[in-house]
Amino acid sequence: GPMVTPLARRRPAKVARETATLDRLSGGRLVLGVGLGSDRFGQEFSGTGEECDDRRRAAMLDEHLTVLDAAWSGAPVQHRGEHYVLDGLTFRPARPIPVWVAGFPGHTRPLRRAATRDGFFPVNLEHPDELAALAAALDELRGAATGPFDLVVGLPAGADVAAFAAAGATWWLTDFDPATVTVDEVRGVLKDGPA
Repeated sequence: GPMVTPLARRRPAKVARETATLDRLSGGRLVLGVGLGSDRFGQEFSGTGEECDDRRRAAMLDEHLTVLDAAWSGAPVQHRGEHYVLDGLTFRPARPIPVWVAGFPGHTRPLRRAATRDGFFPVNLEHPDELAALAAALDELRGAATGPFDLVVGLPAGADVAAFAAAGATWWLTDFDPATVTVDEVRGVLKDGPA
C-alpha cells in the first residue's frame, strides 16, 4: 500500500473506490497509510492552492476517515459534513481496510487518531527509545482495545532493526532517499527479502 496518503488532498469517494479496487486486486492485502502531509517538503499545498492550515487539514483527515469507514461497510453512504458530501453512494466490493496513521513523534493528535485505527507510523523517528515511548503512549491510549495493532518504522536499507523490534516495532518499511535512489538499489532490497 501507499506509505502515507495525505487524505485532505483527495476526494473521499475517489479514495473509497481506489482502495476497494486495490484491496481486491491485492487479494485483501491493502493497508492504507494516512496523514496530514506537509507543505514543507516542496510546497505541494501552497503551490497548488490547497489547504495549508494543519488544524483544518486534520479536521478534513478525520472526516475523510469517517466517510471511508462508511464506504467500506458496503451500506449506502449518506454524509453531509463540514468538508465532504456523499449522497447515497455504495462502494463495492466492501470490507474494512486497515489504516496506519502517520505522525511526528511528540505530536499527540496523530497518536490519538492512530489509537482508534490499526497502526502508527512515526515520521522521522531517530532512536529506538523514541519508539518505546510511543508504544507505551499508544498502549495507554488504546486502553482495553483488542485486535492487532502495528507500530511501523521506516529505516534505510541494511539498518539493524533488532533494537526497533525490541522497542515494539511490528513492521519495517525501507526508506530510500528520493534524490539518490536507483532501480538497482530497490532491486537489491527486494532480492534480499525481509530482515
